[in-house]
Amino acid sequence: MSDKKIRIGIAGYGNLGRGVEKSIAQNKDMSLEVVFTRRDPSSIDTQARVEHISNIDQYRDKIDVLILCGGSATDLPEQGPALAAKFHTVDSFDTHARIPEYFAAVDQAARESGHVSVISTGWDPGLFSLNRVLMESVLPVGETYTFWGKGVSQGHSDAIRRVKGVKYGVQYTIPNEQAVERIRNGERPELSTREKHIRVCYVTLEPGADEEAVRREIVNMPHYFADYDTTVHVISEEEMKRDHSAMPHGGIVIRCGVTGDGTNQVTEFNLKLDSNPEFTASVLVAYARAVYRLAQEGQIGAKTVFDVPIGYLSPKSPDVLRKELL
Repeated sequence: MSDKKIRIGIAGYGNLGRGVEKSIAQNKDMSLEVVFTRRDPSSIDTQARVEHISNIDQYRDKIDVLILCGGSATDLPEQGPALAAKFHTVDSFDTHARIPEYFAAVDQAARESGHVSVISTGWDPGLFSLNRVLMESVLPVGETYTFWGKGVSQGHSDAIRRVKGVKYGVQYTIPNEQAVERIRNGERPELSTREKHIRVCYVTLEPGADEEAVRREIVNMPHYFADYDTTVHVISEEEMKRDHSAMPHGGIVIRCGVTGDGTNQVTEFNLKLDSNPEFTASVLVAYARAVYRLAQEGQIGAKTVFDVPIGYLSPKSPDVLRKELL
């Protein structure tokens, strides 16, 4: 492995961007070169270099991988393809229903410019996606179930904060525990989207906002809330800051299958996270290393977690991985 550090840029400095900064500090083969923001750079509290995003073109030769930390609702659909035309990138686009079209847009931009872009990393999509493919391949006869929570969804929280009249917003995803236990016991029930989770939103409104209009827009939002039983609680700014500042999350991927003549086999991958954005950021940083290695090989275009050898995520050499972890 080379002693050269991978030069990282961060685009967007919210919860995810701050998590990426912390993660880079734990990876000795990386250095944070610059943070890009749409805000006034002087307002950003960090020791890193901060630039307004309008100056990003000046860093084309100074960054090896740009980590995109914008939201999936409105930021990444524009930023993903635009920045893949200028840099090798990695992002955590998480609107599952729109991943194919997002992949196509980023792929076109990356191929035309000779860049590598790994999209939709994190834990779901991302690590959960890998587990779904792995266990469905191992247990071809069976069913896969994914449950999220209880915890704060960054993407869904971002979506409700963009609703007109919402000042602050947090969304909790809560799994149906009875359904989880049935599957752990070897059952393979057919569950609708609505039967697997509920979504609970807490919002603080802007002065003069129409509370009922806000509720309607949230509960009917396609891809986010329309297919779930969704409850919206309007609370004060004080309550929001006191009770909903932490960002825990987690989830489970369960494959319930049979082998041989009907032997039950149940596999489970489980995450319990004290900080959703910091964990997601850590996955992004690991995949930034993979992006760098793919680029060094001369690969181009958009990739997903299915296309990246898992060894490329590690700072350890292949021989060390074989010795220590195989």
